Amino acid sequence: LSGVLLLRHVGQRRAADAIDRAVSRLLREGRHRTRDLGGKATTSAVRDRLIALL
Repeated sequence: LSGVLLLRHVGQRRAADAIDRAVSRLLREGRHRTRDLGGKATTSAVRDRLIALL
């Protein structure tokens, strides 16, 4: 994720790591995937779940 790379670049490692872990967990769960990842979830649903995982 480009946001994670940017956060690491500006020294925000903890925030970057938290987002990275949340995205990994979201993908492992497999329930919230957009069509490009083989799912049916909307981007809003993915966003909401990602925020909940943070």
